[in-house]
Amino acid sequence: MGEIIAIVSGKGGVGKTTLVGNLGIALAELKYSVLMIDADLAMANLSLLMGLKTPPITIHDVLLGSAPAHDAIYDCPAGAKMIPAGLSVSFYTRVDIDRLVAVTKDLQQKFDYVLIDSPAGIEKNVVAAMSAATQIMLITEPTAPSVADAFKAKIVAQRLNQRVMGVIINKCSNTKGEISETEIMKMLELPSYGKIPYSEDIRESFLLKKIKPVIVYKPSSPAANSFRAIARRITGKEVDTDVKPEKKGGLFSGLFAALKNIFSKKTKEK
Repeated sequence: MGEIIAIVSGKGGVGKTTLVGNLGIALAELKYSVLMIDADLAMANLSLLMGLKTPPITIHDVLLGSAPAHDAIYDCPAGAKMIPAGLSVSFYTRVDIDRLVAVTKDLQQKFDYVLIDSPAGIEKNVVAAMSAATQIMLITEPTAPSVADAFKAKIVAQRLNQRVMGVIINKCSNTKGEISETEIMKMLELPSYGKIPYSEDIRESFLLKKIKPVIVYKPSSPAANSFRAIARRITGKEVDTDVKPEKKGGLFSGLFAALKNIFSKKTKEK
């Protein structure tokens, strides 16, 4: 029985789809059977990343009950598979997102890893994506707003009794003011599964006439290698979960402590 990992951020634009697409291929390169599901029903982009512009059958059809899941599976590089979401929003309001749980549980029997590309935010569709997973992986940028939203997503996952396995930090550029990996781990109380550098190669991959994941476009680039390192960690390389507090808390630590107290009180009230 495989693992179902929902990639969640809370904030939009942090790179969930890029992570799912490249990580799925990296896992497939390691000879695991991989299925990627685009659960961002309103703002679907995974099919575009994979160069599949107009798939005839999508997750929308599956959730509407008009097609079986196996009819919506398409081939991707390195032997990975994908269930895309439709690019049209015409069926969006009719879709029964709660069916996603049953769909993924059935597919769990057939793949080593099922990766769910979740919508942004913490509303119903995100909750459904989290509920359909066996584990949650957070992704954040090294900025205060992004980390704060990742923390909110973590709280939602915990309320659903879902295990949050760790965090991946995207768009790292070593710019002054970025929150360090160590501090992000401390804030979220989670291990880091890796850092993805801010990359012109990733940007270029989206500007191609036929878009490609960077792991296909430039397989030896630092960005591509960071996805491979994350894949190796997910498949068994030990991750240090001992997040030690720093001797002196910085500005971000103080702000985050206040945010944590607010959310803790709200959780207790509910």
